[in-house]
Amino acid sequence: MSFVKEFKEFAMRGNVMDMAVGVVIGGAFGKIVSSLVGDVIMPVVGVLTGGVDFTDLKITLKDAVGEAAAVTINYGTFIQTIVDFLIIAFCIFIVIKGINKLKREEPKVPEAPAAPAEDVVLLTEIRDLLKNK
Repeated sequence: MSFVKEFKEFAMRGNVMDMAVGVVIGGAFGKIVSSLVGDVIMPVVGVLTGGVDFTDLKITLKDAVGEAAAVTINYGTFIQTIVDFLIIAFCIFIVIKGINKLKREEPKVPEAPAAPAEDVVLLTEIRDLLKNK
């Protein structure tokens, strides 16, 4: 099998195409969630916390000397990233929960058993008559 033919077979496989669609839709969904967090939720969180910006929190290990920049541990950026992650995870949880609720089907009522065939009914009647004699 030639390399090109093998690659074409691989690329056109159903799972690969589904995954590609998932990645594209996931990227677009990620932009929507990022906008929701950055443009809608974080301003509200900023008002509630009094405008605290975690990204400014840091520990300076060595001050700037001449052209060399200061050496800092930026733990505020890490905290901000964790807060962003928790908000994004919560938003995705709510969206997935809503989708699952829409997809949930009504419980199926078990169907009544089908009526027995005529010959089975006839044989049952004969059996019952023979038992009664």
